[in-house]
Amino acid sequence: MKILQMNLKKGIAKVLPESLDDLWHLYNIILEKDEVHARTTREVKVENQYARPKKGKRVPVLLGVRVEKVLWDRILNRLRIHGIVCEAPEEINVKGSRHTIDVTVNKPITIIKTEWLKHQIDRLERASKVTAAPLIIMSIDDEEYCVAVLRQYGVDVKAEEKTRLPGKLEAEKREGAMREFFKTALKSMREAWISLRSPIVIVGPGFVKNDFFSYVKREALDIANAVVDVKGVNSAGVAGIHEALRSGVFTKALKHVRIAEETKVMEEALARLGKGRGDVTYGFVEVEKASAYGAVEKLLVADTTLREISNERRKALEKIMKEVEEKGGQVMVISTEHEAGTELLSLGGVAALLRFPLG
Repeated sequence: MKILQMNLKKGIAKVLPESLDDLWHLYNIILEKDEVHARTTREVKVENQYARPKKGKRVPVLLGVRVEKVLWDRILNRLRIHGIVCEAPEEINVKGSRHTIDVTVNKPITIIKTEWLKHQIDRLERASKVTAAPLIIMSIDDEEYCVAVLRQYGVDVKAEEKTRLPGKLEAEKREGAMREFFKTALKSMREAWISLRSPIVIVGPGFVKNDFFSYVKREALDIANAVVDVKGVNSAGVAGIHEALRSGVFTKALKHVRIAEETKVMEEALARLGKGRGDVTYGFVEVEKASAYGAVEKLLVADTTLREISNERRKALEKIMKEVEEKGGQVMVISTEHEAGTELLSLGGVAALLRFPLG
């Protein structure tokens, strides 16, 4: 993400999203009642004093909208910002009407807030420093494989396939079937890699992952050269990827990927809950009380909780977030696109790691 302009006194940030992860960050930063300004197209009807209005035509125009709703369109890789037009050229006469701005990669936008919270500024600045490519994961055993891209917002599954290989007593048939299975798996992995050219990690139980890597080295040296690690886990498929995330298998390749940090802090919260020492709390009321005491070390908020609660509730939550930051605590918005966020939602969408236990 390129930060093109930042003027916090005027509440302005102009940015250029450069990846899908950047769109995800913007999805969590842009909220109702913010203003978003960008180049877009708008249907304009040309009126004539002596004739019927001509059929409208779409023209490029710079518009500003006061945000009512932000939608994440993963199929078309864009954000859709719905709102009321608050700034537009006078000649097109559209102020006060509704408009949707599509935010896509490599399209600059300006965001105006009445107040930027510290965690929002931190998120923008962190996104501007991320240079690591998304990570491609192949999770495989002799029954299934899954190819996924590990992005900052979660696990993006690209291909899955299950198989039934002949038994070990039918060695020749099994070997031939395994080769075909590997061929299909390699094809899926290549399709994910070709557009990203990202590092690859292969995980899975037993020896199949190693045999697959040997096959890749024989059949596709360019892909093999992108493999940065081969690691053992107890499961294959999507379950194997989540297991690898929980156990820290991807740490070496995920220095800059936020999902690893989110998974780690959520595991810490659950571990503290399990020990019952009173140094973790969850739920809006309990977290608000901990914040008032200055006890919050890390405040964890699910992204959907922040976006989907009522205005009144969100203002109260943002007040807590601001209070935590002013008292030296850290605020983390956790993505619900992966397990850590789902676990946080099961705790009510808000939790806090505490500096000291509360009675």
